[in-house]
Amino acid sequence: MTTLLSARNLTKSYPSAMLFEGVSFHISEGDRIGLIGPNGGGKSTLLKILAGVDDADDGEITRRRGLRLVCVEQEDRFPDGATPLSAVIGELVRDDDDRVDVEVRASIALSKLGFVDVECPVDTLSGGWRKRLSLACALSHEPDVLMLDEPTNHLDLEGVLWLESFVRQAPIAMILVTHDRQFLENTASRIIELSPAYPGGTFEARGNYTEFVRRKAAFLDAQIAAQSTLANKVRRDTAWLLQGIQGRQTRNKTQVEDAAERRAELKATEDRNAVPTRTTAIDFQATERKTKKLLALHNVSKSMGAKRLFESLDLVLTPGQRIGLLGVNGAGKTTILRLMAGELEPDAGTIKRAAGLRVVMFSQHRGTLVATQTLQEALCPVGDTVDYRGRSVHVTGWAKRFLFDADQLSTFVGNLSGGEQARVLIANLMLEPADVLLLDEPTNDLDIPSLEVLEQALLEFPGSIVLITHDRFMLERIATEYVGLDDAGGAKGFMEYRQWSDARTKAVSPAASKRTAAAGAAKGPRPKPATRRPTYKEQLEYQGMEAVILDAEAEIERIEAEVADPALASDHVRAAQTYSALSAAQSRVKELYARWAELEAIQSPG
Repeated sequence: MTTLLSARNLTKSYPSAMLFEGVSFHISEGDRIGLIGPNGGGKSTLLKILAGVDDADDGEITRRRGLRLVCVEQEDRFPDGATPLSAVIGELVRDDDDRVDVEVRASIALSKLGFVDVECPVDTLSGGWRKRLSLACALSHEPDVLMLDEPTNHLDLEGVLWLESFVRQAPIAMILVTHDRQFLENTASRIIELSPAYPGGTFEARGNYTEFVRRKAAFLDAQIAAQSTLANKVRRDTAWLLQGIQGRQTRNKTQVEDAAERRAELKATEDRNAVPTRTTAIDFQATERKTKKLLALHNVSKSMGAKRLFESLDLVLTPGQRIGLLGVNGAGKTTILRLMAGELEPDAGTIKRAAGLRVVMFSQHRGTLVATQTLQEALCPVGDTVDYRGRSVHVTGWAKRFLFDADQLSTFVGNLSGGEQARVLIANLMLEPADVLLLDEPTNDLDIPSLEVLEQALLEFPGSIVLITHDRFMLERIATEYVGLDDAGGAKGFMEYRQWSDARTKAVSPAASKRTAAAGAAKGPRPKPATRRPTYKEQLEYQGMEAVILDAEAEIERIEAEVADPALASDHVRAAQTYSALSAAQSRVKELYARWAELEAIQSPG
């Protein structure tokens, strides 16, 4: 495969820390590179250097002539009052390529990402559709390499699954900075870990995440064995250097230099081997109560505004039970946690809690953090010690447990990274003995070593856990059962994640999905029920409407097949015509659905 970019010996540091040193790798056509590493290791900075937004302190980058690299950042930011169309056009005004009108190019980019209504306010879009819009803005620049920084953060499972499909099918090279192990498993063709645990600052494995873990373990085992061998050689060197007069007579300069090099190599190997052991120490306190029934929801219903989230929900929490909540954003998962925590009251039904029940909740919105507090104040609001499991721990030692250095204690919380803020919240939760842990997206921004420690702590927690996360790897490892919300007021229990996934797929046929999407995209209020009987002509039209719609949808599929043709990207005139035809076909389907609704109302008056 053709090499698009080569990076050699890249180094980047800040006054407070060295991010990485001596990093080398390449990007080839068709690559799906998963870039992982500990929080604060420089992954996002490396993307900026590759994109030309930032400069390396040392090293060299060689790019193919005319190479376009575009980075989609972690946060999706759009101007106030923007629509999908205006947001993409705003991106394109900075592009000096005037082969096609910017509005046409923006429409092409949005259509590729599945947008039908390009004039709706961006503020009304879900997290998944905002991510699609960010991708549309990036794709409008026709990049050769697309870089995605934590793309799965704040997406629900539906959004993550769509993103996986997009990554697998897009005909361009990609670099994916993510801690979502299942996402890496399903999309990456190569994985590079950026960490001082390796010579040169990186370790690379071709294949998916499972293959990476296998090869990484073998490498680290070999590096530990190398340390042992080097240590033996250094001990012999030291003994030789300490010999008496006769020993000195046989020494030569080369032997002395070799001994010094081995000592330096041993020190470097010891430092690298120590890196994997520096992980967050997570251990939740439990009250150790013996109550068999901790919390029970009986026939609980809840609505938000006009939307019924769920009804007749029955759920009992017992020690050792770990429930995964599933459903799209807005289906009511967080609402269930808030009901359990006592922050909300149900519209109907009862919630019974054991006497003196201790409930601890982790909120994805991190509302308990105060940006203007220092790290020390956030970890230890009073004095300079915390009470953990009945003993006093100095705030410096407590901070170190969560990978914070003493000189960071004066840092404002608002200046901490997302992963660092998540570690502060976990530290605060660990100080509270709990019977029930309610966790709302606790994995956001945590690196993989921290995720693994968190998982182990949750597995060892003897109380009950209710977990919301888009991290399927964690879900399948932690949850003993699942509750799935269908976003239509229903809730059902499942024993395995796959059962829920299969049930969700079977619930709606592909044709019905298309009709729902098209109907939802149509503008304007639903027609009022008619008060007259249908004419003979309207009856015939109603009877034939389904066939007409199927034909119209078939036309959309035919044009979409043309859109998928890779040759279309190089023929902008044909591309403009094709996307114009696709837009017209989609509008035609929307009109047909609106007409079908009118006829249906006439068929069933009142």
